Amino acid sequence: MVGRMLKWSLELAEFDISFENRKALKAQVLADFIAEMTTSTTSEKNKWTIFVDGSSNSQGSGAGIILENEDGVLIEVSLGLSFPTTNNQAEYEAFLAGLRLAEDMGAEEIRIFTDSQLVASQVSGEYQTKEERLLEYLNLIRTKLAKFKETEVKHVPREHNARADVLSKLASTRRKKAGNQSLIQETLTKPSIEKTAEIMHICAVDEQSWMSPVYNFLKSNTLPVDSKEAAKIRKRACSYVLLDDKLYRRGFSIPLLKCVEEARVEFILQEIHEGINGQHIGGRSLARKALRAGYYWPTMQNDARDHVLKCDKCQRHGDMHLAPANELKTMISPWPFAWWGMDILGPFPTAARQVKYLIVAVDYFTKWIEAEPLAKISASNILRFFKRDVLARFGIPQVVVTDNGTQFTNKKFQEFLAAIGTTQHFTSVEHPQTNGQAEAANRVLLRGLRRRMGASKGNWTEELHNVLWSYRTTPHSTTGETPFRLTYGTEAVIPVEIGEPSSRIEYPPREDMNDELLREELDLVEELRTGASLREATLKQKIAARHDKRVIKREFEVGSLVLRRNQKDSREGKLAANWEGPYRVRAKTENGAYHLEDLYGKEIPRTWNAEKLKQYYS
Repeated sequence: MVGRMLKWSLELAEFDISFENRKALKAQVLADFIAEMTTSTTSEKNKWTIFVDGSSNSQGSGAGIILENEDGVLIEVSLGLSFPTTNNQAEYEAFLAGLRLAEDMGAEEIRIFTDSQLVASQVSGEYQTKEERLLEYLNLIRTKLAKFKETEVKHVPREHNARADVLSKLASTRRKKAGNQSLIQETLTKPSIEKTAEIMHICAVDEQSWMSPVYNFLKSNTLPVDSKEAAKIRKRACSYVLLDDKLYRRGFSIPLLKCVEEARVEFILQEIHEGINGQHIGGRSLARKALRAGYYWPTMQNDARDHVLKCDKCQRHGDMHLAPANELKTMISPWPFAWWGMDILGPFPTAARQVKYLIVAVDYFTKWIEAEPLAKISASNILRFFKRDVLARFGIPQVVVTDNGTQFTNKKFQEFLAAIGTTQHFTSVEHPQTNGQAEAANRVLLRGLRRRMGASKGNWTEELHNVLWSYRTTPHSTTGETPFRLTYGTEAVIPVEIGEPSSRIEYPPREDMNDELLREELDLVEELRTGASLREATLKQKIAARHDKRVIKREFEVGSLVLRRNQKDSREGKLAANWEGPYRVRAKTENGAYHLEDLYGKEIPRTWNAEKLKQYYS
C-alpha cells in the first residue's frame, strides 16, 4: 500500500496541485432545491372547459361529453343510456356526466357549454322548472356545481357543439389526433336521479323488537327468568330458524318467511301498496301479498288495514256511500199552507215568450202545487211568483224550504221573508231529500208533461195547466184525499163527468141546498184534514222504519277531518276522484248536517249532510 502511494505521488508531481479545505455547501443546496422544485408555468387553478350534448330517438339515447384543460389534455366520452329518456332528460344526463368527470379530474374552475337552451336557462335560473323529474335533475346539478370554486354555464349554437353532438349519437367519426387525447365509451344503466335502494341487513335484533325473545333463545339459548314465559318462548321457537344471523319463520305457503322488525314494516307495506308495482289494493290483499313475498310479522293484517285506511289516494278514490247515514226525519205541516217547498225545474225546450224554466211551489199539508214558467231564473222573478201565487192566494206561510240556489239565497228575497215573519230553511248541499216534497212535485209535473207532449215539445207551457188540474184532482197516496178537496172542502168537477154525466151532474141539488151543503163541507173539512194528516203521519212512520233499517250511522266530531263528495270535473272523466278535501268540521246541527272549514280556517258556505261526507284518516 505504501509503495503504491509513493508511485502515485511521483506521477502527480509534474502537475501544480495544491490542497484546499472544502467550503460551506449552503448555497449549493439552495441552488439544487430551486432547480428541482420549480413549478410549471401553468396556472395554479385547475381550469377545465366542458362541452355536453344529449340526444334521444327511436333507436336509443346517448350523451356526448368533451373535457379540455389549458395544458391541452382532451377527454372525449360517448355515454350510452340504456334506459328510456326524453330528449331533455338526455341533455340533463350529459350535463351531470360532465360534472362527474370534471370532479374526478380534480377541476376547480369549469366552463360548461351546451346547445340546449332549456337546460342552460333552467340551470342559470332564467327559466322555471315545472316538470317534477327535470326538477330532480336540476337539484342534483346545483348540488354538484356547489362543489366547484367557479362555474359558468353557457348556451352555444349546435354548430359550435358539433363534436359533442356526434358523440351523443354514437357516430364513428373521430376528431384529428391530439397529443393527450383519449376517447371513452361507457353505458349508463339507470338515471342519475334514481336513488340506490336500501338493503336491509339484520345482524342483531333490537331488544324492544317482537323478535328479541326468540332470537336470543336461538342465538345464545337465553331465556327469561319466569318459567312460564320461558316455556312459551321454547314453544314459539319451534316455528323459527336462524340463518346467517337472520331470523326466519317456517311457513305453510312458503318454506321460510323473513321476520321483519317494526322499523321496516312501513317500507314494505308502502312499496307493495303504492310502489312501482302497486295498485293500492285493499288491506286483506296487501297483507297476503306481503306474506307471499316472503315477509312475516305478527300484526300483518292489522298493519296492512291501517296502512290502507290512512292512504290518501285510497280515501279520495274510495267507493260512494249507498246506505243512509242518519235516521229519516219526516216533516209534517201543522196546518194547511203553513209550510211550502220551492224549487226550480228545467231547462225545457224554449217555448213562447222564451220561457224554458218552471218555478214550483208545493204545500206540505194539502200537496197543492203552484207553478209558473220563467224565461230567466232571477230573485225578482221568484219574489214576484211568491207574492202573486202563494201570498195572495193562501196567506203568509210559517216556513219556506228551498235549496241553496242564488235565486233563493238572494238578500232581497231573504229580507222580504223576514219582514213578513216567514222562516226560510235551506237544504244541505246536494241533499235534495231535505226538500223531498218539492222534488216529488217536480217528478209528477215532469212525468205528466212528458206523457202529454207529442212531437212539438215547445208547447209544454200549453199543457202545464192540464197537468196541474189533473194532479190537484187526483187522490194523493199519503193523505188519501185530493189536494183540491183538502183545500176547498169539496171535490172539483172533472171533464169526464160532462162526457158521461155523474150523479151530481144528472141530479144536481137545488141552488139554495147546494150553498148549504158547501157550507156544511167547510164546517166538516177540519175533520177531513185531521184524518188526512193522521194517514200521512202513519205512512211516513212506516217509510221511516223501513229507511232506518238500512242506516249505517256516520257522525263526526267538531275538529275532525272529513272528505267531501267531489263535484267532478268533466275534463277528468272516469279518472276523477270520488272525494275531495280534507276539510275540518266546524260545527254540527241536529239534523245530521255539518258546517265545514278548510285547513286554513276559512269557512265553507252552507251545510253538508253526513251522506256527502266521510272520515279522513291521516
